[in-house]
This record gives sequence, structure tokens and C-alpha cells, in this order.
Amino acid sequence: MDEKELALEAIRKKLVGKKLSYKEIYAIMDEISHQRFSTVLTTYFTASGYSNGFTDDEIFYLTKAMVETGDQLHFKGIVADKHSIGGISGTRTTMIVVPIVSSAGFTIPKSSSRAITTPGGTADDMEVIAPVIFNKEQIYKIVENTNGCIVWGGSVNIAPADDIIIKVEEPLMFESFDKILVSIMAKKVAFGSNHVVIDLPYGKLVKVHSLSDANVLKKKFETLAAKFDIKIKVLVSETDQPAGRGIGPLLEAREAIRVLEQHTSRPLDLEERALSLAGNLLDLCLADSSQDLQKKIKSEFGDGYNWAKSLLANGQAHKKMSEIIKAQGGNPDLVSEDLKPGKYAHEILSPHTGKITEFQIINSTVLAKLLGAPHRKRAGIYLHKKLGESVEKNEILCTLYSDSQTDMHEAIETLNNLPLYTIAR
Repeated sequence: MDEKELALEAIRKKLVGKKLSYKEIYAIMDEISHQRFSTVLTTYFTASGYSNGFTDDEIFYLTKAMVETGDQLHFKGIVADKHSIGGISGTRTTMIVVPIVSSAGFTIPKSSSRAITTPGGTADDMEVIAPVIFNKEQIYKIVENTNGCIVWGGSVNIAPADDIIIKVEEPLMFESFDKILVSIMAKKVAFGSNHVVIDLPYGKLVKVHSLSDANVLKKKFETLAAKFDIKIKVLVSETDQPAGRGIGPLLEAREAIRVLEQHTSRPLDLEERALSLAGNLLDLCLADSSQDLQKKIKSEFGDGYNWAKSLLANGQAHKKMSEIIKAQGGNPDLVSEDLKPGKYAHEILSPHTGKITEFQIINSTVLAKLLGAPHRKRAGIYLHKKLGESVEKNEILCTLYSDSQTDMHEAIETLNNLPLYTIAR
């Protein structure tokens, strides 16, 4: 039996709930990564995993095969990384965490994805301020000069099967938990990461709906990481709205730069979430660092969180981000106010006085995409009001932005059926 027939037979087996061997899974990943499968066959395999799930062994095989059917990068010593499960518009922590951790002296080559279920992935947002498409040699040079990078993983043939599967998933705006796990960890392994923090939000309107599901996924991450000798910390948190106020590539990038600048109008919720992730990642890295560095940081800051806070407050993280932007071919002198959203704007006003009791994350994603995000970088939504805040009648709740009058009109019409806010009188 040749590889293609083996892969086809393996998909048939998985569709009826049977377990697959490493040889069978490798055959599927090899066919997909070399684009020898049709979209239909890739979809069948993706759907089989969504409906039936995978065993722990199959998850390990999938991750290993995804890595081995693509390129890999290798860095010396401690290699840090972070990743969010995603599904939450307007929560762009990577562009804050990477410069904090790299300014601390640790290597953090960040492979980021484009949007799957949101109006902008980290790669889409970073692309607003610098190129993200590089080959392996270019990435090595950027990291050598700055300790870090924020690049699109799809440009370097890292876990190529994953990027093809993502395109299959994108129209339906979902990923199975097992696929999320494999997708993230394959990229970490391929980029040589060995110290990783995972941001795992849960809530009724995000990818992971319950604490019990979040804890199951957390355990899966820990089990899989151990098989690749990766030290990992999974941070579970309940989430019911974006951490920032901008939704869409440019607006999210502007928020991250404002935090790095310590701008007076920076989103403090986003800053705190980024500091928590950076602090935990620094603690993870410090545990395997020299005794001298551990003693120094404990004496001066107490822990990784306070170290991260200092690096942000004293401007070192912002300076490092400017270095990364320059190394990736962007303008290092860029400031947040240079980032202007779409030329067409529409303000959504509160229909009455009251208090915001609910924010519809899924609806915000749909509206931002109707406005043109992520392909139109300047499209999106800026939230003037968030959960728990009081509003007066006719006060601005949010502003829609687009570079297309047609897209703007469609989004405004859609608001009648997909409201963003619930306001209690």
C-alpha cells in the first residue's frame, strides 16, 4: 500500500471512530503538507477529529508528524514562548509580552498565526507595523540581533499541514479542542521552544465554554508538553469581553503600542493580562537560569511579574519593540498616534441610560469581519464602553471603522440583528 492509499484508509478508519497509528497519521500529514490531498479529503480528516476527538497517543503522533513534515528552527539554551487559545477579539498580548521577555535577555522567537475565528490574528496585527513574512535565515538573524521576533509561521514552512487545515476550518469559524492543542504545540516544537506559557480563557461566548473543559484542555497541554520535554504553565481565566478596546488589526496593534509607550489612554486590562503572562513566563525561564540571576531578580523585584512590570514601566520593553520592528523592516520611530483607523466611521449610541451587563464577543467578530477585517487592516471596532460601565442615553458605546462605504453600510444593517451590548436600565 502506497502512502496516499494508506492516508485514505486512515481517514476512513478515523471517520468510524477507530484509532490511528503514527505511520497512518504521518501519511495523512505528509499528503496534506505537500498539497497532494484535495480540500474535500482534508475537510473529511478535519471533521473526523472534531466529531470523534483523538487519544493522547494520537495527539502526540499528530503533533510529531506536523513538525516532521515541515521545517524546524533551533536556538540555544532557554527558548521562551507564549500562546493564547484565542477566540477573543481585541486581546493582543503577544505584542507586549515578546518585547518584555526579550528585553529581560531571554530568547523568544514568536511564530504567530493569522486570523482563524477572530477579526485579526497576531500576525495580521504585527503586519500593520512591520513585515511578518521571513525565511529561516532571516528569522535567525532577527533573533540574533534582538532576542525576539513576531513572524507569521506560515511563511517558513513550519507545520505546513496545520496552515492548510486552518484554511479548511476558517469558513466555519471553529476548531476542535484537540486541533487547537496540536496546532499550538506543533508550532512551539518546530520553533524550538522549551519554556511556554499558555493563555487559556473560558466563558460562554469564547472557544472554551466552561471551567471543566478548560481544565481538561490544560491537562492535555501538560501531558503533550511533557512528551516533548517542554516546560509549560497553563493559565486558566474566565473571560467575558476583550481585554483591550480595539478590535481589528490596526486598532489592536495601536492598543499594544500604547501599552508599551505607557500612554495615558492605554488599556489597563490588556496591560494587566500581558504582565501576568510575561511574569509567569519569566518565572518559568528563571527557574532554569543561573543562580546569580535568580538571586539578583529575587532581590531587586521579588518575582517575574514585578520584573516584567519594571521592564514595561522603565521603557526597556518599548525600546526592545522598536528594535524588533526595525529588524523586521518596519519604522522603529512609529508611535501609536501614527496608526489611523479606516476613513469611514460610524458611532453607535446608547438607546437609554443604564449599565452594560453583557458584551457579545461573537457578534463583535462578525461585525468586524463585515467591516473588512482582517484583510482591510484599518477596519474594526473601538469600544468606548465595556462591561460594568454606566452609560447615559445617546452616549457613544463604540465606533465602527472601515475603508469601504459598502462594508460599513452592511455592518450597520447587521447591527439590528446582532447587537453588541445589553444595557440594563
